[in-house]
Amino acid sequence: MQLTSADVVLVTGGASGLGAASARALARTGAKLVIVDLPTAPGADLTAELGAGAVFAPADVRDEEQVQAAVDTAAGLGPLRVVVNCAGIGTPGRIISKRGVLPLEDFRRVIEVNLIGTFNVLRLAAVAMAANEPSDGDRGVIVMTASVAAFDGQIGQAAYAASKGGIAALTLTAARDLADKAIRVMTIAPGVMETPMMAGLPEQARVSLEALVPHPPRLGRPSEYAQLVEQIVANPLLNGETIRLDGALRMPPR
Repeated sequence: MQLTSADVVLVTGGASGLGAASARALARTGAKLVIVDLPTAPGADLTAELGAGAVFAPADVRDEEQVQAAVDTAAGLGPLRVVVNCAGIGTPGRIISKRGVLPLEDFRRVIEVNLIGTFNVLRLAAVAMAANEPSDGDRGVIVMTASVAAFDGQIGQAAYAASKGGIAALTLTAARDLADKAIRVMTIAPGVMETPMMAGLPEQARVSLEALVPHPPRLGRPSEYAQLVEQIVANPLLNGETIRLDGALRMPPR
């Protein structure tokens, strides 16, 4: 699909990291942007940077009414063609640690934000996309974000790995469910990336992570995630698949 100035893109978690990189890349197509993030996120700063074609729609992806309002905002600007789901959290915790058993609420919150939040956005965006006239054979493209943790979950990643594994498992089913609506669904599973989640790591921890990546031996760049989003949107045969973006990284147990 080739985006035009008449089209609209919605990005969750769009105020920073992978989401912001995707928003900047897709803005270069001329499409209008709706940035979805928490009210406390710097979404207004990004929309000011992107210009008049960008709107900040504060929302918690777990909230049906807030996400519906963001989708309505997008649909009010034109046909919603692309959705990029980047909203997520990565709260760590062993099932049994020195502090005791992992609180069920900690596990539930990660699942609700990462998996249920992603599905909430997917289902509501798909309804809006289904009303579009096809463009290059597609009514819309939805990109979700998993993680290599879906396949190589490390110690302390029970909640995170389960949530990202759920997204990977959702991909093919969602693509098949929405195929008759001409909506494609794809997932990217990043490895270790230069995101705000990684920014707080000590330098030695960062160096150790980089050494795990066979080639190139460094953290991934948000711009590389955004480049893959662009390629997914452009290639009509990419559907129902999870693509690892990790430099051949396979995470060890810890």
